[in-house]
Amino acid sequence: MAFRPKYITFDCYGTLTRFRMPEMTRVIFADRIPADRMEQFIADFSAYRFDEVLGDWKPYETVLKNAVRRLCKAWKIQYLDSDAQQYYDAVPTWGPHEDVAAGLSKIAHEIPLVIISNAADAQIQKNVAMLGAPFHRVYTAEQAQAYKPRLRAFEFMLDSLGCNPEDVLHVSSSLRYDLMSAADIGIVNKVFVNRGHGPGNPAYGYTEIQDIGGLPGVVGL
Repeated sequence: MAFRPKYITFDCYGTLTRFRMPEMTRVIFADRIPADRMEQFIADFSAYRFDEVLGDWKPYETVLKNAVRRLCKAWKIQYLDSDAQQYYDAVPTWGPHEDVAAGLSKIAHEIPLVIISNAADAQIQKNVAMLGAPFHRVYTAEQAQAYKPRLRAFEFMLDSLGCNPEDVLHVSSSLRYDLMSAADIGIVNKVFVNRGHGPGNPAYGYTEIQDIGGLPGVVGL
């Protein structure tokens, strides 16, 4: 890419922090969902979470509980508030992917690092503290009053940084939550971290890497 941005902006959960909801689901619902149907159950849970963030902002705890409630209704199993609460309480305990600290350490003192996350304010700082690199700014959906993929979340980040879309390099492992909207808002420089969270689409004009260890090379470091 040979592009030196003013800021490198990141999605956090999935891209930097290891996203553990699928493995938690396999444990929490093991007694109610047959093993041969569990992957479809997990996919449906992902779909309901995505749907819940598309409207007006609401607390992330509510997003999760609504998604679990709708999932249980669709699968005709009992909804337990304690199941949904387990997910919310676990998020701040999740650590980074193994490649993150080393990859970020080669960049952090050269280019300011920024996070725009769908997390709640009460969750995100514990996760960021485990990433092993300093961040210039950490923005949340709670601050933006909008979740990605809504453009309002990206507008909030750009306005807060006082920069234009062409000034940043946005990095994510999700086209659906991040890179499609980044393209729509005019962020030309994008990196897709292919962690297997969903399909890519080269039409969105990103550079693809397998992990954060590939990121320094993208910006010539």
